[in-house]
Amino acid sequence: MLIVLTSERELENEAGYINALFENGLERLHFRKPTMDIEGYRTLLTQIDVKFYNRIMIHQFHELCEEYKLRGIHIQEQPRLDLKEKLNKYVDDYRKKGYKVSSSFHSKEDITNCSVDFEYVLLSPVFGSISKAGYIGKGFDVNDLEEFVVGMGGINENTLQATFDLGFKGVGVLGGIWNTENSLKSFKTIHNQLKSIS
Repeated sequence: MLIVLTSERELENEAGYINALFENGLERLHFRKPTMDIEGYRTLLTQIDVKFYNRIMIHQFHELCEEYKLRGIHIQEQPRLDLKEKLNKYVDDYRKKGYKVSSSFHSKEDITNCSVDFEYVLLSPVFGSISKAGYIGKGFDVNDLEEFVVGMGGINENTLQATFDLGFKGVGVLGGIWNTENSLKSFKTIHNQLKSIS
């Protein structure tokens, strides 16, 4: 599984890039814009081809999942912790409506101790981050975990094999796409290399 997270910054013709990624085989986009308000989210979503909505997981403004009939919601670590005992009901409410739910983690123990069985979880940072300076990789080995764990942090064509060797069942890419000269070319390289690994 290859997940691409949207760039944290706003890009010129961003919807055009996103549509191009989908047209070239992207299965899953995680829509995450920490500094964007809900109207900014709506504006960008309306510029993405509707036929790709069933491949989008949304990080903030979960109510847009229903408004745009997206694939599902992603619960980031702090919001998950903030939900406390309400977490199970929150997840179930979306699942009952047919949406998928994933979440972010930064330790193996937290994945094991979490009472919710997410469709998949993102664990980071596996390697030193490409998009966040000073974000040191932890080299998690998840071969002993039963959960579907997707590795993030420092993922590009040079670290793909090592990520799967550590037991990850998928990869999440951010800087390895958006911090390169040609995001589409970088995506195609990773996408093609992934086929030979999995």
